Amino acid sequence: MNGLAVYAATQPSTHNEMVEQHASLVKRIACHLINRLPASVQLEDLVQAGMIGLLEAARNYDECQGASFETYAGIRIRGSMLDEIRKNDWAPRSVHRKARMVAEAVREIENDVGRDARDTEIAETLEMSLPEYYKILQDNSYHKVLSFEDLGIGDESILETMSDNAPGILDGLHREDMQRLLSDAIATLPERERLVMALYYDEELNLREIGAVMGVSESRVSQIHSQAVIRLQARLGHRLGSDN
Repeated sequence: MNGLAVYAATQPSTHNEMVEQHASLVKRIACHLINRLPASVQLEDLVQAGMIGLLEAARNYDECQGASFETYAGIRIRGSMLDEIRKNDWAPRSVHRKARMVAEAVREIENDVGRDARDTEIAETLEMSLPEYYKILQDNSYHKVLSFEDLGIGDESILETMSDNAPGILDGLHREDMQRLLSDAIATLPERERLVMALYYDEELNLREIGAVMGVSESRVSQIHSQAVIRLQARLGHRLGSDN
């Protein structure tokens, strides 16, 4: 008997019935998510993590809170899958360090010139060639697994990352405040970056599909997405830091 079966056997029969009735929800969410993730992520791993989320949802669900069980379970299932992905982040520390360097360069340039930092300016500030800069963006994009919610919530989120430079600034922020800050920041992105973010997070297209829409390669979309995320880190870090 595997771990999930042992866990399930200890739960009340009503919990087990809820799990059985909604098991297909786990597979559905996993199949939807897998199309937006790197090839190294396995569907079976997502399903396993999602089942744990479903079991926890069955144990903790309170119908008095107003949400249906399917809605509540869907949130817990998806969150459990994303937690599993974050836990297995394969990016070396150098990737994270270089992404922070790029964010700092973007912040410095935009503070000085009062407009969007250009690729050439960022590369020059970092004292590297344009291909070297694009390589950083590409490496960074490979390990970023993000949904719109992830951009504002969680250990690897943009806003949480900024808290390293401004301790305590997130303590008083509610989820709605985070998402409002993030939405406002996205609206200020350069047009192509804003389009990629909208197609990826709102329309839920994958990078290949976005490339077809924009007439560029999948790898170029990946770079644009990565640059948008880093630019958001730079701008939100500056804004939150100035509010502290």
